[in-house]
Amino acid sequence: MKKLVLLRHGESVWNKENRFTGWTDVDLSPKGVEEAIEAGRVLKERGFMFDMAFTSYLRRAIKTLWLTLEEMDQMWIPVYKSWRLNEKHYGLLQGLNKIEMAEKYGDEQVLLWRRSFDVPPSPVPEDDKRHPKYDPRYKDLKPEEIPATESLKETIGRMVPYWENDIRPALQKNNQILVAAHGNSLRAVVKYLKNMSEQEIIAFNIPTGIPYVFEFDENLNLLKDEFIGDPETIKKLMDAVANQAKRK
Repeated sequence: MKKLVLLRHGESVWNKENRFTGWTDVDLSPKGVEEAIEAGRVLKERGFMFDMAFTSYLRRAIKTLWLTLEEMDQMWIPVYKSWRLNEKHYGLLQGLNKIEMAEKYGDEQVLLWRRSFDVPPSPVPEDDKRHPKYDPRYKDLKPEEIPATESLKETIGRMVPYWENDIRPALQKNNQILVAAHGNSLRAVVKYLKNMSEQEIIAFNIPTGIPYVFEFDENLNLLKDEFIGDPETIKKLMDAVANQAKRK
């Protein structure tokens, strides 16, 4: 049996402040550090021994991976990074508070920005220094590969080639793989693996720091998937993600 573990990074400082983060490279909060360590403890307790790991170019995912593997005493395994596992780019929303935006533009508009399948937020202008083209970590990307904003559909579009060309072949050759990434890039993986509809994936939420395990047979046919933890607690965490931009 082959196992793929998806792990959304621990709480970031902008998660804590309820800001749109996207490609902005913010760090983990103290709670996020604890969540990453706890994920490692749980995975070690369950007997996971990873052959390799994948993560994004963003520190909150990279540090989550480090802390998880350190807790498991598995920091020696190969780690591969790709911009294709980055969070969805939130354009000009990046850095803005979700509740404040809901108060200004209304719950429905913010929900559209957060959860629409194919409607991206307003893009970052080309001459804005926050545009990813000015970031050295993306210097080898083609201009058309560098987003100024993204919808979930576009996030899925840049993730699927990485799954097919890198992660899937690695899983075929190995038994256990860990992917530490972000809410939307991992939702892209989930939609692809489970063949979920647009409406199903829009309603699906991944909490920070909770390992999500996929089990496959030797031909990579999906057998089962489940979050590790208390179902009631996980549901509360998923609901909290869904309600981040709702006014009280």
